[in-house]
Amino acid sequence: MGKILLGIVFLALLIADPIPTMAMGRLDVGVSIPLPPVIEFSGPPVMVVIPETYVYAVSDIDEDIFFYNGWWWRSWDGRWYRSRDYSSGWSYYRSVPTFYSSIPPGWRNDYRERRWRGNQWDHQRVQYQELQQNWSTWEKTRYWEKQNSWGVQGLKSGTRSQQNRTTTKAKETKSRNNKSDIEDRRDRD
Repeated sequence: MGKILLGIVFLALLIADPIPTMAMGRLDVGVSIPLPPVIEFSGPPVMVVIPETYVYAVSDIDEDIFFYNGWWWRSWDGRWYRSRDYSSGWSYYRSVPTFYSSIPPGWRNDYRERRWRGNQWDHQRVQYQELQQNWSTWEKTRYWEKQNSWGVQGLKSGTRSQQNRTTTKAKETKSRNNKSDIEDRRDRD
């Protein structure tokens, strides 16, 4: 009977005063970053390659959703998110993606008006399946530069796109090196 009474007293103390008991454990603090709202698609999106880049944009919605280097990207509420799927699985990305500096702010107006830097832009719509199968090969073989200068009449092939690609690749390499340096420092500590 004494053991039962002692157990009841111990349990009562644990329930009545849990804070000191929990203080001996660990404390976890988390920061929650909200995910962007879901965008409903009636089917896989149709894309357009933004001239002088190898960045693809969903063309028929007002939200900027990009595809670059195997990832879907979108900005929402001042933050960037990426996913392997255009309609779900978005996760927070800590900085502005490197490709974004090559996207002119008025690209969507140019798309609607079928012009690029003052020239007629006969953009080619790219189906989702075609993009998924070819994006990597297209970039490696410089497919769009060889296809009538990105569909922009009068655009000299290889000028700005070559600079953008070189700048973007240099930024990506620097970013990877910085991440590697940080990981090396963590391993040493």
